[in-house]
Amino acid sequence: MNLIDLVEANHKKDNIDAFKVGDTVKVHVIIREGEKERVQIFKGDVIVKKGSNAAATFTVRKVSFGIGVERIFPLHSKMIKKIEVVRRGKVKRAKLYYLRGLKGKAARLKEER
Repeated sequence: MNLIDLVEANHKKDNIDAFKVGDTVKVHVIIREGEKERVQIFKGDVIVKKGSNAAATFTVRKVSFGIGVERIFPLHSKMIKKIEVVRRGKVKRAKLYYLRGLKGKAARLKEER
């Protein structure tokens, strides 16, 4: 184990639920406003997982008032309180960028049984 792995091991989270691309997740994000803190939930489909170790990120996409919103989260961030899997998606691709061009029912993912 080299020095970089030792430093990254201190910042890794152990309590992360297993999720994959295509899953619908609720990401509980800590929002700081002045001196107050609150938890805001961002619910959407995971379209990308990138990286490894402490540098791993994932992208969640949702449609809000008819406009697609994507947010990139660092997997081991201190701002993420919890990642909750709502439903498992059945997909055949590693990156779901094609969802950006679809609307309505066409943008739905099949559920894994």
